Amino acid sequence: MKILIIGAGRIGSAVAESLVSEANDITLIDRNVDNIAGLMARYDLRGLIGEAVSPSLLKEAGADDTDMLLAVTSSDETNLAVCLLAERIFNIPTRIARVRNSELRNFPRILKEEGFAATTLIWPEQALTNYIVKLVEMPEALQVKEFGDGTAALVAVRAEAGSPMVGGPVSELRAHIPHACASIVAIFRKGRIIELRPRTLIEADDEVLILCDSRHARLATTQLRRRAGIVRSLIVAGSIDMGRSLVGAFRGRNRTDPTGPANIRIIEADPDKAEKLAVELGDEATVLCGDFDDEETLASAGVENCDLFISLSPDDENNILSAMLAKRLGAKRTIALVNRRVYGELIEGSKIDVTVSQTQAALDELVRFVRRGDVTAAYTLRHGIAEALEIVAHGGKENSKVVGRPLSKIKLPEGCRFAAVLREDEEGRQSVLIPDDDAVLESEDHVIIFIPNRRLISKIERLLAVDVGFF
Repeated sequence: MKILIIGAGRIGSAVAESLVSEANDITLIDRNVDNIAGLMARYDLRGLIGEAVSPSLLKEAGADDTDMLLAVTSSDETNLAVCLLAERIFNIPTRIARVRNSELRNFPRILKEEGFAATTLIWPEQALTNYIVKLVEMPEALQVKEFGDGTAALVAVRAEAGSPMVGGPVSELRAHIPHACASIVAIFRKGRIIELRPRTLIEADDEVLILCDSRHARLATTQLRRRAGIVRSLIVAGSIDMGRSLVGAFRGRNRTDPTGPANIRIIEADPDKAEKLAVELGDEATVLCGDFDDEETLASAGVENCDLFISLSPDDENNILSAMLAKRLGAKRTIALVNRRVYGELIEGSKIDVTVSQTQAALDELVRFVRRGDVTAAYTLRHGIAEALEIVAHGGKENSKVVGRPLSKIKLPEGCRFAAVLREDEEGRQSVLIPDDDAVLESEDHVIIFIPNRRLISKIERLLAVDVGFF
């Protein structure tokens, strides 16, 4: 696929790194010479320097025959204007724009084809907010990814010594929770995926990926570690915008949902911004003025009685230090925003319980549009090592390699596995099926596939493709 990326910042660079490894033809445009030079030195891609809102530069970048435009600069105006040029001048079929201004969500006609001509909009900040909310609701988890509009969930959890399944084989999960729909699909041990067999033993500190009906997620995770307490007290530090967004996500839940945090405190260093936010939020949250990496500020915020401390500044190092300090001062759990993958791999599960990444949130929003086939969800897992796809199976025995065939007869690439099948009944209700070898795929099933190495994705795409005659 020929892809043109506008913006070589944190998100654009991560997207380029991810896609170039999959044999896509990537061209980047950015104003920053160093950004472009660094990426061209590391990866097999083309880079151009200049303002993207320029028809001549877009033409030089190959816009005339580009399959997809990704406009992911930090400027909403630039991203939307480039989408408009891409449609009106170059007829690029897929045009995806990153948008930060949440107010624009109220004006969809302006943003889409009849306005700025973006075929898809991504909101990384909102995606990150939604993801943090999932982690608050499931405090045992390291990672939570949803499929089928929330019907199924893929949950990563760190196995804890003394838990029911630690020391036992993966095949015993159903025996432990016979009425739950859940299955172990992968184990990461010391940062590497191990071969998974029915008799594979789970060890303490293993990172275990469980695919389950979302209703059974917490029951499944508590077979691998102690059930965590409900988050009642939450401190958000480092980002006034994310603080506001999280309060908005939980607003109304505090009184109607017993699982939502009842006490939310936000730390903001700028006195004027802190005062303005305090007036805006009223009694929905408490706003404190101070540095989020200062011991006295954290103490005054009541960190010693905090169920969860979240550090969300643009600086990875500050987030790490602040979360570690909060943990030392008594916070029960900590989450830090860490965009550099290597940092996340090094510190997660030590003094910091969970790391999140805005870059990763953006990738999760974008990657499904790059996949071939009818892909409804695609997530990178455990710091980019693996991927999970939700893809719709079309056709029949005559034009499909998978539909109408038992799973035991479908040869997947090594290490890949059918994690679950989402199937609709006659009333249109979707259910989660944990397939065995005798299960037969039906047309229009949503198949969730775990892929241990992203280099295998093209093989999965070809496997689930239908013959040309189907169309």
